[in-house]
Amino acid sequence: MATLVLGAVGSAIGGPIGGALGAMLGNAVDRAVLGPARRQGPRLTELQVQTSSYGTQLPRLFGTMRVGGTVIWSTDLIETREGSRGGKGRPATETYSYAASFAVALSARPIRGVRRIWADGRLLRGAGGDFKTATGFRLYLGGEDQPVDPAIAAAEGAAAPAHRGIAYAVFEDMALGDYGNRIPQLTFEVEADDGPVSVGAIARALAPEVTGAAALPLGGFAGSGGSVRAVLEVLTQAGGGWWAGLDLRDGAGAPVTVTDASVRAGNRAAGGRRLAADDSVPVRAVVAHHDPARDYQLGVQHARRPGSGVREVRLDLPAAIPAGEAKTLANALLARAEGARMRRTVTLDADHMGIGPGDTVRIAGEDGVWRVTEAAVEAMVVRLELVPLVPAGVALSAASGRHVGAADRVAGATRLAVFETPALDDAVLAAPRLTVAAAGGAGWRSASLHYSLDEGASWVAAGVTAAPAVMGTIVALAPGGSAALVDDRAALVVHVEGRLHDADDAALDGGANLALLGDELIQFARGTAAGGGRWRLEGLRRGLRGTEAAIGLQRPGDRFILLEAGAARTIDLPVAALGRRVDVMAHGVGDGIEGVTASVLITGASVRPPMPVGARQHRLADGRVAIAWTRRSRAGWRWLDGVDVPLGEEREAYRVSVNGTEVDTAEPRLDVDASPGTVVTIRQRGTLAESPPLMLTIT
Repeated sequence: MATLVLGAVGSAIGGPIGGALGAMLGNAVDRAVLGPARRQGPRLTELQVQTSSYGTQLPRLFGTMRVGGTVIWSTDLIETREGSRGGKGRPATETYSYAASFAVALSARPIRGVRRIWADGRLLRGAGGDFKTATGFRLYLGGEDQPVDPAIAAAEGAAAPAHRGIAYAVFEDMALGDYGNRIPQLTFEVEADDGPVSVGAIARALAPEVTGAAALPLGGFAGSGGSVRAVLEVLTQAGGGWWAGLDLRDGAGAPVTVTDASVRAGNRAAGGRRLAADDSVPVRAVVAHHDPARDYQLGVQHARRPGSGVREVRLDLPAAIPAGEAKTLANALLARAEGARMRRTVTLDADHMGIGPGDTVRIAGEDGVWRVTEAAVEAMVVRLELVPLVPAGVALSAASGRHVGAADRVAGATRLAVFETPALDDAVLAAPRLTVAAAGGAGWRSASLHYSLDEGASWVAAGVTAAPAVMGTIVALAPGGSAALVDDRAALVVHVEGRLHDADDAALDGGANLALLGDELIQFARGTAAGGGRWRLEGLRRGLRGTEAAIGLQRPGDRFILLEAGAARTIDLPVAALGRRVDVMAHGVGDGIEGVTASVLITGASVRPPMPVGARQHRLADGRVAIAWTRRSRAGWRWLDGVDVPLGEEREAYRVSVNGTEVDTAEPRLDVDASPGTVVTIRQRGTLAESPPLMLTIT
């Protein structure tokens, strides 16, 4: 600020020369007040989320590190609208889901691969490479010959960059429903090298002019900051090394043995040792680092020494090292600071003029190794300023602290069942309805649904699956069975992945323990575990909701599905689907690109009236037979006393077939000409389909 102000004043008074002099004076004031500009090395903070700012610095990664990347390309949100038609008296609904495609830059240095990926702190990609959310994924390792990503090329055209030399990841059509319909904050476990990398190797990779070596291995390192020099200074402090020009040293080489001429001449006063005050040395060292045992979250280790003083030395190391290594490093920082209290001056003859700053020497007749900090030659006498070289300390152990990592549940493949049954409530459907039940292996949560009416040529979005259903197969069948009785004697055995529970009469009346057994709807009162995932079901109610025709048609291995509220997804189909095969595709995280498909023939079971019951007959005086039956309704299954069931159709109509002749009637009775042994079939005609036939043999 003083530079600007005094420069302007000088220009006003003395023209260009006055302006220059004013700026020089202002610069001196700024430096005196504000201090010289500081070099900023790599910063160590809590794991940062990805950014998308233009000009953001990309780190150069070494070893294995967890980093937040930089979004370098993205599409707008991709909106998908999914509609469902409501049943009678219910409004149609529409739901919206969102996805996005984007690219995230990871490293300005080539990498070997990416392991785990976190999204908003939860695992998006597990250690096994499985994704927890549906997404396409491609990784570019940062080679100089890597191609343009096809998604970026499709969006950007011929000008799409390949980002050569930059390691980046591309997510294509990533589902955003789990993340508030926005791109989540991602961090990546990046494997840049096949093992730990030494401090010297990192320094040479950042600055090819550097020679020498520092042997301290780092499990991972993220190189970034205001300058390469600032990064090298952090590495040097961590490795306990020093510089001799561009040569990085850590005392690993053999020291030069010298003889102190002043001691040899008996003039100890000419040289000697100097010990700085104890309070000039830090009493506490702090090392901050990324701890692999805590999923690379920030860890801090401390070391203290006895003595006076309040000074502290701190090292913010953007490296992945265990807690024990960080503790060892903190103790080493204190030990080197304590050793630097001692200074010594030695005098050598002219034969040692080649020794310079950065070299190590051993004084003849004494223990220990010294590092040369200054060297001067006066009157053919070499004078060296030395500090002791502190030997490496013993490796220490330290606790990383308590850490609860993100759950890594492998998403299992979807198990899909699709079927058409009578409506599971008393709604009168105006179009056929398909029911979808789904479950999966460990870690399975849900899958998106699509259906096709044209053998897969086109697909219609149908939302997502409901909660995981209890699904299994029939092991042993119950003999016989009747829709008119509660069967407390027979039992059937099923195998399921899950648990089954008992239900009392009140719960059964409310719809509890409703299940699909093959194509038959049943209820059971008691479920007893029989071991190995098998369950014995007793207290059976068979052929519910007009499915009595399926009693006894099941075979071992047929499906068993517990129809619980919230565990079945319904899809309302167009009326044109009647009589056609419908394909349903589920696409979950563990299902691969192809997804899982199942098919079902839409017979109209969801929209047809139930079969009439209670057929009766008597012969009239004229020889004809009067037949009658009782109507049932898909709109009312409770059969309340004194109340007729709702019609459930546009009009009441029946079709009666006698000896190949069909007769339509609007009442549940008819007089027919039929001889004994003639089979009469009676069907109720519904709005969209006919009921199954009621068979009556004339006597």
